[in-house]
Amino acid sequence: MKKDIDFSPVAGVQVVIARKKNELNQFDWQVFLINQNKVAITNIFVTSKGYSSKDDTSGDQAQRTSTLRHFFPELQAGEYQVVENIMPDVFHLNNEYWVSYFIDGQIFDKKFIFVPDSIVEENLIEVPALGLEGVLHD
Repeated sequence: MKKDIDFSPVAGVQVVIARKKNELNQFDWQVFLINQNKVAITNIFVTSKGYSSKDDTSGDQAQRTSTLRHFFPELQAGEYQVVENIMPDVFHLNNEYWVSYFIDGQIFDKKFIFVPDSIVEENLIEVPALGLEGVLHD
């Protein structure tokens, strides 16, 4: 049962939404998973979705995107993995990334939520692991 599983706190794993210029000199946005741990993480499962809340002050109906699921067998220490591309059209939503993985047989699990309009120019920082500007969530 779920209550019998020890879910240790997640440390050393980050989700970043970063941008880079394409050949048309426009920005492409991607979601990255970074392993800052000193050991590899394995059997990585990432579920992503976007949503707005019903009590949105704009009076609009609640919005939801499709739920996407991604699996990566392994991510070595200090490496990163592109999870998916993301369109600026969904930056006004909560963008949730639920990450589960194993280290030495122990499961780790965490939700990373980028709240509405947090992916903006003012919040961009240089992400050294990627060599790109992005919004970092630990």
